[in-house]
Amino acid sequence: MKLDRLDAKLLNAVQGSNRLGSEELGAMIGLSSTAVQRRLKRLREGGVIEADVSVISPAHVGLPLAMFVLVTLERERADIIDRFKQSIRNTAEVMNGYYVTGDADFAIIVTAQSMADYEQFTRKFFYENPDIKSFKTMVIMDRIKTGFTLPIDPADFDRV
Repeated sequence: MKLDRLDAKLLNAVQGSNRLGSEELGAMIGLSSTAVQRRLKRLREGGVIEADVSVISPAHVGLPLAMFVLVTLERERADIIDRFKQSIRNTAEVMNGYYVTGDADFAIIVTAQSMADYEQFTRKFFYENPDIKSFKTMVIMDRIKTGFTLPIDPADFDRV
């Protein structure tokens, strides 16, 4: 999907807050409310906007612990990799999952209520999976920055 500068401005605006109305967005980028709605629909249907979400404070919902976990698989075969990707998608405790290069095969971020809760998770998710060779856990001590905001520069896009 080809994007233009107005799309880029619109994407920057909705990245900052998904609660802005089409009239407010239109005023920010110089479009009518109807034009904003059409563009947002096109961006969502085209997969440019993957989701409209709110970022929740983990501590406020009883999930104060987060771990960064590096996972190494027994073998790098397509079926094993695909199975593990699916297990990441299907596991609520896994907040983010990445297939990576380097010493590990995957990097995931896991949330938990307590270390005992995380231990139970490791038993179920890692130890019971014969495809996993090893995993290394790093406890996240402080969440400095979180989000999915991309640095989109409208100047990098063609004029309308």
